[in-house]
Amino acid sequence: MTTILRRLTTRVARAAAVVGVLAAALTGATAGSASATGGWSCSGAPVPAGYVITMYNAGGCNNHGAWFQQPAQNRLWTCSGSPIVSGYVLTNYNPQGCSGVGAWFHELVRNGVWTCPYSPIPAGYRSTSYDARGCNGLGAWLTIKA
Repeated sequence: MTTILRRLTTRVARAAAVVGVLAAALTGATAGSASATGGWSCSGAPVPAGYVITMYNAGGCNNHGAWFQQPAQNRLWTCSGSPIVSGYVLTNYNPQGCSGVGAWFHELVRNGVWTCPYSPIPAGYRSTSYDARGCNGLGAWLTIKA
């Protein structure tokens, strides 16, 4: 009797998984997509407003890749392709970071911070001097209050 129950439970679990995948496909939802609380999500899932991507797992989501989403905070490494939350700038780059996809260091903007290429410059600030050695050799601009 135990063997029969185990087989039945396995078949029910498989059927539930198939129904979940079909429901996600029909509704446009992504399996493992992040909610407003962040967490792991499959590649292509939207990132909630105010959140950034901080880790990557190439084997996640059946080898399609999974990303970890969390609320933005000052002085945080984020993966390449992560949103840049308003008020933050990119101040350093690590090409091997985030499991090899590259990582950018996010900081809240302040007077006298060096910013990397592709960094937004928030209203009330402007870029001035350039240092070719900054941002791990990509170059950096001194950002000051306008």
